Amino acid sequence: MEQYVATFHTHLAALRSCSALKKAGLDGARLAPVPRRLSSSCGTCAFYEAGDPMLSCMDGDMEAVYRRDGDGFVLVRKGEEE
Repeated sequence: MEQYVATFHTHLAALRSCSALKKAGLDGARLAPVPRRLSSSCGTCAFYEAGDPMLSCMDGDMEAVYRRDGDGFVLVRKGEEE
């Protein structure tokens, strides 16, 4: 299992994505402030642990998904650019 953090452009997108992760069986998914090392438009992220990045659970207003790598983060997928 890997640890992931997803950032979003809006709080609503973060809420929807976290809810979808929980419905997919990731009971440990939680909302939190975005780590300082990462950028986010709304300041809210979803932390979760999974075997893959669970991109199908992400709202369309996702900013990016990162995988935890030691003390840092590695970009897995960037959201759609406007």
